[in-house]
Amino acid sequence: MTDKVVTTEAKDASEMKKNMFDSDKNSFQDWDDVYRTNVSHCYFMSTCFLPLLEKATMHGHGYSGTIINTCSISGMVKTMQHHPQYNASKAGTIHLTRMLANEIAQNEIKIRVNSIAPGVFPSEMTAGSSGANQKSELPKDQFENKVPAKRPGNDRDMANALLFVATNQYLNGQTITVDGGYTLASGL
Repeated sequence: MTDKVVTTEAKDASEMKKNMFDSDKNSFQDWDDVYRTNVSHCYFMSTCFLPLLEKATMHGHGYSGTIINTCSISGMVKTMQHHPQYNASKAGTIHLTRMLANEIAQNEIKIRVNSIAPGVFPSEMTAGSSGANQKSELPKDQFENKVPAKRPGNDRDMANALLFVATNQYLNGQTITVDGGYTLASGL
């Protein structure tokens, strides 16, 4: 994600244009970089490994190879959250997941494609840094009024979601939201 905060609040259209278009915090290059990271890489990584995933399906009777993309609830919410390029790219990842799942199924290749949309989890993006162990921390009390779970997500929450998506052989083309109820409370 970009570390540039795009101001979207404005008193009129001219101020909004200045904040969102004329700002050096929201350039074409920044949009390209974020899309390249969050959409293009998912596409090329997924399509590159299709033959290996098909072989895995052939060797694991009753199981199919699977692609699990990481998107974000930012690709589902209606607000820009001061980073429109990130949110739009994560929405692109969600749609790419459905398109890939559809194309693979249409070609009768037994590979499932799903995505996981995390809410707030400790990371360098949300916490601003990480420790020597590459782990980030977020203060739990910061989320008491923002998320029905009253805390940020943790490793166990994400691991459970990954295991569910990886092992559920009847799940294909779906985005699983793991957000402690944030999207429920925010009313997508």
